[in-house]
Order: sequence, then structure tokens, then C-alpha cells
Amino acid sequence: MGQHWKVGDLAKLTGLTVRTLRFYDQIGLFSPSDQTDSGHRLYNESDLSRLQQILSLKELGLSLDEVKSLLDGGQISALEIVNLQMARIKEQIKQQQQLLEQLQHVSKSIQVKAPLTVEDFTGLLQAMKKSHDKLIIERRTSWEHRLDALGNFIVKEHEGTQSEGDKS
Repeated sequence: MGQHWKVGDLAKLTGLTVRTLRFYDQIGLFSPSDQTDSGHRLYNESDLSRLQQILSLKELGLSLDEVKSLLDGGQISALEIVNLQMARIKEQIKQQQQLLEQLQHVSKSIQVKAPLTVEDFTGLLQAMKKSHDKLIIERRTSWEHRLDALGNFIVKEHEGTQSEGDKS
């Protein structure tokens, strides 16, 4: 028999909150494969694989609805997800390497008391801007997805409240 984790143990293992794992279960994105006799969620190793895929796709900027659709529809394999994540990290490394090279060039010029040229400053500023812009875009996309999810939740809650009012 393989290893199983309760929701609290899985939360500690992954760094996610119990609330997040329960929410994923509630929306049908990530459900436990088993449960104890007393009803506690039990996750196994294949569940961990799905969770890794979910988190990888989220990190790539996809909304939870998009992640669910991709995984449930079998439109993307675990290998494709890993390859996408590797490509993203390689691009980040490339950008950081460019910034590092510009900083090293400016540092050497300052150490030998050589005058810094306009090209030195513009190269450094461009590398910094590229790195900064990428971070800002990722944060904005993340916030947009969160706001969309909140908006959808509010609409569903409002519709649920109206339905209950109609029954009265």
C-alpha cells in the first residue's frame, strides 16, 4: 500500500494552506483519492502528481478554471507541463543573466574609475526594465485572475441568495 497524507499533512508538505486544498476539492480541481472511515481526506502519490501539475500551470499564469479545463480535458500532458515550466525558467535565467552582465560591466567601470557612457546606463536600464516589466506583468495577471475568481464567487453567492429568496 502506498503512502497517504491527510489534508493537514499535505498542506505542510507542499506549503499550501488547508483552506486552499479544501477549496480545490470544493471546485473539483483537486480531490482526494480516498478518505478515512471518519471522513478525513486522504491523498496519495498520484494526487501529488496532479497537484504539481496544477501549481505548475498556475505559476504559468493560468486561472484555476483554465487549469481545470486543461487537466480534465486531457489537453496537456505532465511532460508538456514540465517542459513549459522549464522554458519559463530558462527565459527568467536568461533575463537575469543579461542584467547580471550589465551590472558586472558597470561595476568594473566604476572600480577602475572609467567614465560610464550613455550606452552603459541605457544597457543597464534596459536590462532592469525588462526584468521589472516581466515581474509586473506576472503580478498583474495573477491579480486579474484573483479578481475574476472573486467576482465569480460573488455572482454565484448573489445568485444563490436570490434563489433562496424565490423559494420563500
